[in-house]
Amino acid sequence: MSNHGAVVLAAGASRRLGRPKQLVQVDGESLLRRSLRCVLATAPRDTVVVLGHAAQELAAHIADLPARCVLGAQWQQGMGHSLRQGVAQLAPGCDGVLVVLCDQPALDEAHLQALLRAWQANPRQAAATGYAQTLGVPVLLPRGWLRDAALDGDRGARDLLRARAAQVQVVENAALARDVDVPGDLADG
Repeated sequence: MSNHGAVVLAAGASRRLGRPKQLVQVDGESLLRRSLRCVLATAPRDTVVVLGHAAQELAAHIADLPARCVLGAQWQQGMGHSLRQGVAQLAPGCDGVLVVLCDQPALDEAHLQALLRAWQANPRQAAATGYAQTLGVPVLLPRGWLRDAALDGDRGARDLLRARAAQVQVVENAALARDVDVPGDLADG
């Protein structure tokens, strides 16, 4: 059995897009469903989807998939708060935390499997996605890194990855630099 858990961050209000980006369709599948399906393909021990804006609608949209939906108590304060809450909800036996957003149309199972293999090769280090000269999400972090991390605002684990860059295995995927934030981002996908 795998010793990682997964947190899918899906709480945002998508204000700049004007509608829930979680429900944007790419290749006949919503971004939320696609992200969760890809996460589940890694066989996590536990999976938590952190919701906020439109929580009931989003939870109903993925009710048939084996994941627990939790309402992020402070989701309006940003990704860091949602990540902290999602990690706190994971089962105790999860030594690593796969963190995935639901706004990357190019996300696929193969990339998440590559992150998992990189992390399993050295579970004391993180495995992060590399794109646009940055370390980003999806990322698989040792759970211990998150216990004392200052996670707040919209930065998520960005500062943590920068501070520990020497302990991060990078799995490159330039396509994941593209995300959905504004209506123009939908033109290509």
